[in-house]
Amino acid sequence: MYSFAQRPDTAVFDEPLYAHYLQQTGIQHPGRTAVLASMENNGEKVVQNLLLAKHHKPIVFFKQMVHHLVHLNEDFIEKGHNLFLIRHPLHVLASYTKVIAQPTIADIGIKKQYELYKRLKAKNKVGILVDGMEILKNPPQMLAAICESLGIPFYRSMLQWPAKARPEDGVWAKYWYKSVHQSTGFAPYVYKPKTLTPQAQKVYEQSLPYYQYLYNQSLKAHG
Repeated sequence: MYSFAQRPDTAVFDEPLYAHYLQQTGIQHPGRTAVLASMENNGEKVVQNLLLAKHHKPIVFFKQMVHHLVHLNEDFIEKGHNLFLIRHPLHVLASYTKVIAQPTIADIGIKKQYELYKRLKAKNKVGILVDGMEILKNPPQMLAAICESLGIPFYRSMLQWPAKARPEDGVWAKYWYKSVHQSTGFAPYVYKPKTLTPQAQKVYEQSLPYYQYLYNQSLKAHG
């Protein structure tokens, strides 16, 4: 989202279905009350009044979490261009458990990504699929390839942003976005050993086959 926000032709929106997800599931996330108060709770209204609406810029980037797609007609997904961003479940869980101690496979979305990708692929409407680690290997190349796949021009401004919060950030940013607020671009990956709790390890083992399938289909960096 921060990368696409640097484009002159693009408006960005941060997880517009988050309140719908919290309202529908009853799940307790940090800042739940503030999230529910800050945005539309009815997912169908979000789809009609925001996701499918006209906006002031020709390109609109919606950062979505697939696990937010609960009790919702998903047909709208076929009306846009879908960029699937995947991440190795070990890295997801090591980060996620800093905020949510006892995650489930539904919480991290990888199974839902797999199911959605397969459904769109069967309809010949699948978008581009990319792993976050591959972007870090060669950001200019990968961002250019993503833009080409989406049929939009690549801007080198997408590679950097100011180290601060954005006005589009949701009210949940203070719980989840500490690292991105300190970043200024796509930093090279540095390996750090990761230890998972028993519950997170179980979710990791459940998630790995779905991730491996998606990674095999994904765009790869070269050079």
